[in-house]
Amino acid sequence: MQKMILQQKKTVRDIDVRGKRVLVRADFNVPLDEDGTIADDTRIRASLPTIRYLREQNARVILCSHLDRPQGVVVERLRLALVANRLSVLLDRPVVALQDCIGPEVESAVAGMSDGDIVLLENLRFHPEEKADDPAFAESLARLAEVYVNDAFGASHRAHASVVGVPEHLPAVAGLLLEKEVKTFRCILEDPERPFAAVIGGAKVSDKLEVLENILSRVDLLLIGGGMAATFFASRGCATGASRVETDRLDAVRAISAQAAELGVRLLLPRDVIVAERLEAGAPARVVPATGIPDGWFVADIGPGAADEFSRELGGARTVVWNGPVGVFEVPEFAEGTRRIAATLATLRGTTVVGGGSTTDAVVRFGLEGRMTHVSTGGGAALTMLAGKPLPGVEALDDTEEP
Repeated sequence: MQKMILQQKKTVRDIDVRGKRVLVRADFNVPLDEDGTIADDTRIRASLPTIRYLREQNARVILCSHLDRPQGVVVERLRLALVANRLSVLLDRPVVALQDCIGPEVESAVAGMSDGDIVLLENLRFHPEEKADDPAFAESLARLAEVYVNDAFGASHRAHASVVGVPEHLPAVAGLLLEKEVKTFRCILEDPERPFAAVIGGAKVSDKLEVLENILSRVDLLLIGGGMAATFFASRGCATGASRVETDRLDAVRAISAQAAELGVRLLLPRDVIVAERLEAGAPARVVPATGIPDGWFVADIGPGAADEFSRELGGARTVVWNGPVGVFEVPEFAEGTRRIAATLATLRGTTVVGGGSTTDAVVRFGLEGRMTHVSTGGGAALTMLAGKPLPGVEALDDTEEP
């Protein structure tokens, strides 16, 4: 596909940011260990190219982000000082953590910045106005800066104040990470190298239904795994044991299977599965045919036969998008199917895109993220793009001028 990245939206390269105060909406929503330390800094590292670019331009960089779900109140363990400390190490320069994200003290601190300085505002979601897209809150954030950069792909499906409100007040452009994410998903959806395969997993069909409906006419091969496979099994009259079946989605699933057949898309379900009495470590488990799931048992993973078949089929693909683990990979006994998919994609001679959320967590856990073409930083945003829907955070950015 010979289309421009974010073809109708400006990026940070399209404007002059030299010496200017630049508000960067980043996504530092990192997982935390029980002791409050950062468990995985992937999202922090993903923000570095944009921050470094702005510093090279002598911009005054004002970073902002949310962390977790503090429900509009201050939660001490969710302060962003730990992110500022990690950024300071990664950038090898001070990143000052402020105690709030709006107000006179924040404005005074920003006014005292010099070219190349970096500050990080406090957790945006300490203020309920952030999620409510409150106009006054957005204006207070905008007052800090002269330019706005959205580099938070993982938050761009949310119509929050820092995502869609601030761009109403400032020149608004995409950062380098947002640019890369959107380009990647547009390329695989609009002009993939074929054969094009999709692996769709996760717990619920309802979470992925719009994705399935959008990609079905685009792919050559569709592989289904995870808990959502139970609803597909049930749609074909198979027993599903204790696994959750979304009965209100059975007709939709049958329609997807019928459309796949009509379009000539190969839709593969697991031929065998690992079932367990409980979805937890140490629970009794065994391999059974997909047509022989016993009463009272849960589908916990695809079986070894399915893992072999899925890996073999994916080996012939030139483009693969993967969204949703195919088993309860957090439990070691039920991680093998997901690990096999990741390992197969890691050796594929083609384009491999991992669609964010728990899929990214799995790939990182297996140490294979560096062997994928692209590992997305956004779960919900990736789903939105795969469903063919616009991202509010991208739509809010400034359009490029007509040539």
